[in-house]
Amino acid sequence: MRVLGVDPGLRLTGYGCVEMSPAAPPVLIEAGVIRIRRAQAGRTAPEIAPRLLELDADFRAILSRLRPDAVGVEQIFTHPKHPGTGVIMAHARGVLLLAAAAAGLPLVELRPTQIKKSLTSYGQADKAQMQKAIQGVFGLDEPPSPPDVADALAIALCAGQRLSSGLPAPLS
Repeated sequence: MRVLGVDPGLRLTGYGCVEMSPAAPPVLIEAGVIRIRRAQAGRTAPEIAPRLLELDADFRAILSRLRPDAVGVEQIFTHPKHPGTGVIMAHARGVLLLAAAAAGLPLVELRPTQIKKSLTSYGQADKAQMQKAIQGVFGLDEPPSPPDVADALAIALCAGQRLSSGLPAPLS
């Protein structure tokens, strides 16, 4: 089963595709980030609609190229001191969910603590711990960078484990 994990964002959206089989360790197919253009020096940030269109086009191209069997996406979380971050993430996440649904792919939505715990046995693992864990799982020479890539791969692994175990895919 091929699973694409996605760590949504409007500047960087991490993605990681893994092949999972009950009889073999997971295989890393491809991982990277979608970089959404930023404002040029002295100018305001591009309006949100063109940025969402750019994210949509890039993500649909990834779906077409990698042909996953399912997509795993992190659920929205917000920090009380930074509620705006959750709103921004929700815009990007909505675009990603729509593209996956339009492609007819099953969606697995996972809580951040659930993802971290499945990989590190600690639901509050920091970015560096997640990067090291992903490095170990795939035998990489270095931890994936930026951290969004490691997060996306962790999401793919956790979603694949959930689907392989026969557990229902939580949708909220």
